[in-house]
Amino acid sequence: MTGLRQTWQVTLRGVRVFLRNPAYMGITLTQPLIWLVLFGALFKAVTRIPGFHGDYIDFLTPGIVVMLAVSSAGWTGMGFIEDIHGGVMDRQLASPVWRGALNAGSVIYAALTIMLQTVLIVLLALVLGASYSGGVGGVLVLILVAGLLGAAFASLSNGVAVLARQREALIGGVTMVVLPLTFLSTALMQKSLMPSWIQTVARFNPVNWAVVAGRSAATANTDWTLVATRIGLLAALALTCAAFATRAFTHYQRSL
Repeated sequence: MTGLRQTWQVTLRGVRVFLRNPAYMGITLTQPLIWLVLFGALFKAVTRIPGFHGDYIDFLTPGIVVMLAVSSAGWTGMGFIEDIHGGVMDRQLASPVWRGALNAGSVIYAALTIMLQTVLIVLLALVLGASYSGGVGGVLVLILVAGLLGAAFASLSNGVAVLARQREALIGGVTMVVLPLTFLSTALMQKSLMPSWIQTVARFNPVNWAVVAGRSAATANTDWTLVATRIGLLAALALTCAAFATRAFTHYQRSL
């Protein structure tokens, strides 16, 4: 129970920072809406390509959700870099706090933020004409996979931040990872229209796992075996990244 309380306190810290900063809250909530409108307008013409099937807003929405999850989660570690430079991290590690709670609390906060952004994207896409043939259950699966993917990348960001201890290193790492993983997936383009080598890479890309699971769940003919398999892979990835981040805190403490 102590670990749960500590995790909850770290989560509350992130929520309070979010609520007390109106500018950051506004940017966080409007960013996904801008992405959906701009990408929807820019890439709508791909529906004219022979071989593309379906409505593009239905196709694009899960892709935007996943893109935003990776992008938002990638910056989670910035908070710990600020804590390190401000001396807050040293005081936290000097206390009898469970090291996993430091990561888990920030990851839960990041996942909650991503889920809130996902709800906004879903609602805007509905206004723009998305159908969500999979019903409420399909939308809930989309929110779940976004949260799981965000949790994995938030833990990875925390671990890198604690080990690197520099903003520039984290910024470079996030920039190097987010765009390649996005374009090596079916977030913006149908699989059959992608080069064969990208199709092969996409099979092992966690961003693509989330995209195909969310997209399948949102359709009328949901492949629940595929959805369950991808959710399992994302959950395993999230646990692996959480273990990495927890060990990074231990390594940081030993280096003091």
